[in-house]
Amino acid sequence: MTAMASSPKRGHNWPPMAMALAIVLISTTVVSAAADSYIYSSPPPPYVYKSPPPPSPSPPPPYVYKSPPPPPYEHKDPSYEYKSPPPPYVYKSPPPPSPSPPPPYVY
Repeated sequence: MTAMASSPKRGHNWPPMAMALAIVLISTTVVSAAADSYIYSSPPPPYVYKSPPPPSPSPPPPYVYKSPPPPPYEHKDPSYEYKSPPPPYVYKSPPPPSPSPPPPYVY
């Protein structure tokens, strides 16, 4: 049996095989280097809305004195004593002048 003319030679497959092996080796090195530089971080937790704090209470207004209310009004009737009316007025004329004493006796 004679060797086929179209069959490849025994050492002729090495250069393409070495090239393919080198490409695979380089690509895995690049991929692993790129994978090492990327640090995976998990996604942030879902956003939870927090309402703003209530406003701080305003200071109380200044103190203003208010007097207490007056006591309730109680109606009191005035005390009353009945008095009879005075007698009618009667005019009295003054008495006549008394007689003057006699003048002193001169000697």
